[in-house]
Amino acid sequence: MPKLPSVSAKEAIKVFEKLDYKIVRQRGSHIRMRDKTDPGKRPLTVPDHKVIGKGLLRKLLRDSELTVETFIKLL
Repeated sequence: MPKLPSVSAKEAIKVFEKLDYKIVRQRGSHIRMRDKTDPGKRPLTVPDHKVIGKGLLRKLLRDSELTVETFIKLL
């Protein structure tokens, strides 16, 4: 299993946008994203930080049903 990379919020958002997620709102530093093709998927909340913590990034990947390998390819 490849190691989870250290990414910023902007980089993570770009990857999720490639997967048909779109930004629906922002409140403070938290950016809310939804899958526009499948509204049944869990929404993602990405904090607008320079570096996203490993645990949070892993949770975002799990919620978006994305593997670490696919995430790294889309980066």
